Amino acid sequence: MVNRGRSFRPPSGAPLLLALLLAAHALPSSAATPSFTLFESGQVRPLALSPSGKYLYAVNTPDNRLEVFQLKSTGPTPLFSVPVGLEPVAVAARSDEEVWVVNHLSDSVSIVRLDCAQNSGFVSRTLFVGDEPRDIVFAGPAKDRAFITTAHRGQNAPFDPQFTTPGIGRADVWVFDANRPGTALGGSPLTRLTLFGDTPRALTVTPDGSRVYAAVFHSGNRSSVIHESLVPNGGQAAGGVPAPNTNFQGVPGPEVSVLVHFDGQSWRDVLDRPWDDKVRFSLPDKDVFVIDATANPPVQLQGPSGFYSGVGTILFNMAVNPVSGKVYVSNTEARNDLRFEGAGLSSGGKTLRGHLHESRISVLGPSGVAPRHLNKHIRYDVCCAALPNPENERSLAQPLGMAVSANGATLYVAAFGSSKLGVFSTAALESDTFVPSASNHILLSGGGPTGLVLDESRSRLYVLTRFDNALSTINTTTRQEIAHLRMFNPEPASVVAGRPLFYDARKTSSHGDSSCASCHVFGDFDSVAWDLG
Repeated sequence: MVNRGRSFRPPSGAPLLLALLLAAHALPSSAATPSFTLFESGQVRPLALSPSGKYLYAVNTPDNRLEVFQLKSTGPTPLFSVPVGLEPVAVAARSDEEVWVVNHLSDSVSIVRLDCAQNSGFVSRTLFVGDEPRDIVFAGPAKDRAFITTAHRGQNAPFDPQFTTPGIGRADVWVFDANRPGTALGGSPLTRLTLFGDTPRALTVTPDGSRVYAAVFHSGNRSSVIHESLVPNGGQAAGGVPAPNTNFQGVPGPEVSVLVHFDGQSWRDVLDRPWDDKVRFSLPDKDVFVIDATANPPVQLQGPSGFYSGVGTILFNMAVNPVSGKVYVSNTEARNDLRFEGAGLSSGGKTLRGHLHESRISVLGPSGVAPRHLNKHIRYDVCCAALPNPENERSLAQPLGMAVSANGATLYVAAFGSSKLGVFSTAALESDTFVPSASNHILLSGGGPTGLVLDESRSRLYVLTRFDNALSTINTTTRQEIAHLRMFNPEPASVVAGRPLFYDARKTSSHGDSSCASCHVFGDFDSVAWDLG
């Protein structure tokens, strides 16, 4: 435990740091700068409010710590921090004294015991939960079961992953009895659910704790490619690659693969031509799974009620409306079935118009899935207006964390790529009658908001901004940022300065909806094929 106060402390390894600094006098200047390995783990649930409302908990991902704040009328006040595992990305509070932290790189969950009155805390138990865990919720009859998403790859897992066995999913949800996590080293789960999808990310739970929803991260959009060797040469006229097949000078392009999309019945390209004779398999589209948290042990619901399809390509976070029970899923939908970054060319093949993906909130309810494009105001047929421009200011890019008001009427969305929050009427969002407007955005002084929690008793909203590793306090009445507090960050200044260049869609796209991270999600990739021409 390290007590910090308002100004955040140097690294806890002070004796080692001092020795390194002293030794640096005898070394060349290039050796004096310590190295830093950047993992860029995507935060999923970085903030949690204590049940009493007295404290706020935040993961400090680059510093591998849980930060504890006391909530006062003047805003959050830093109390102390607790070292946890590597790259913590999610936190959930069972009580003011017990907090669970998901460590993405350590493949573990830290159960932290706190004594906030004494400014102290420690990791009382470590659970091993498989590969790259991402999110955690408490659910079940008494909300005493911990649900944790992990990849199904076999690391830190005492089971055969069955990589070569057909029908085995790659999405795991580990379930622990939170009161009795097991006496074995690393804990003993009640069960481990394997879902027929790829790596899962977000979780959410109904207010009564009876249902848990688990979302696949790189869910995909049922797209693939026809290998170039199977595509007729000669372009669209010969049954091959869709036009344009030459540049503006009339020079033919190379022969390439053809992007195809499975519509549930057939594999078709952008010209609606079937390619079923070249692709000999179907492709399911299971995006969000529904788990019965009260069953012994918990199980996925059977049949069509056990999953949702058509939610999105990259699924980031989820939130449940506490009144209606509808589920909101922040996501992006790739338009990779179209050539040239989703839009094609205009003006005789001379101008590229970027419409490579859409930032969305998909609404899950009894009638199915209703995707809502957050930037429906964008004129994709108009290219490259200079910055700043009104269209850019109305856009929200890469929606991540969400929070719903207790009356179910308002949804707050963290727009990671826009450095602001979007505020929506849930009724207008669900009916798709909302009008994108900068007046419904809350600007943040720090960039890259990843997660947020509502403190309605104080009319406050707390937001973690990843670009500068800080905590913003929002007055929900005035919709203004009233405080911004930076946590200690061991990252080199070059990393901190460079991160916005990768993620900030307001600065890197005319429409304000796209950035490098649109495809290279959290510095990785989006797992779908593209034809960039």
